[in-house]
Amino acid sequence: MVSQWLEHAMEEYNAVSLLKKESYSSLIQMPGLIFEKLIHWTLENLPDEILVGFDPNWERPHRSEVDRFFLINPNKEQLFSGEGYILGEPNLVNRGNSFSVHQIPEEWTDDFFASDRGPRAGRFTHWLHTHPNSVAIPSGADADAAQFTEGIDMILGIQFSPEGYLPWFDDIKGERRTLIDNEKGVIGIASTGHLIHGLEVIAYHRSGIGINVIFVDERGYPYGWENFNHEG
Repeated sequence: MVSQWLEHAMEEYNAVSLLKKESYSSLIQMPGLIFEKLIHWTLENLPDEILVGFDPNWERPHRSEVDRFFLINPNKEQLFSGEGYILGEPNLVNRGNSFSVHQIPEEWTDDFFASDRGPRAGRFTHWLHTHPNSVAIPSGADADAAQFTEGIDMILGIQFSPEGYLPWFDDIKGERRTLIDNEKGVIGIASTGHLIHGLEVIAYHRSGIGINVIFVDERGYPYGWENFNHEG
């Protein structure tokens, strides 16, 4: 079970994903337990950004009713590798600043850990990196790195305190998807003791189009599913 505050946040995010579904031609489903682990890793590695790799959970395809409900104009052809599968377990690959985080560490380029990294050995299907105290909008370096991604890229922006030398930087142009409105004050307390004030999550394909993110529970249903009108 995920923390109650996070479950509520994911319900709100899914509700907006439903309202905005006309803007997307594809989606990705992220288990809530995995997302909670990502938040923990983000705070644990401050002030650095982190890079996380995923392969699809090949044993757990999307529930077809969820896909139908959240997609108004589904792709006729597969847009990216792993489309139609829920995200598998995350793998913490690197930490660093906004320029170095996208570089794969040297120890990941040999064959020693290949069996732990899925069928692509040194490459994962999907990637996520964090923006500590900054909005979830791709930078030029982010867009360049995405050109080598077979699946999709994601950004987790997180506003927290105490912020140290990383004050919240908000004035960036682009399409943002807030998980929680940071005007609500403290929305949660991480295990590290940091106060969480805001979360943002986006996903995008290397072509530049946005991918809708749906947070799902252990059964594969979106958080808040029981509150949605499944007929409309």
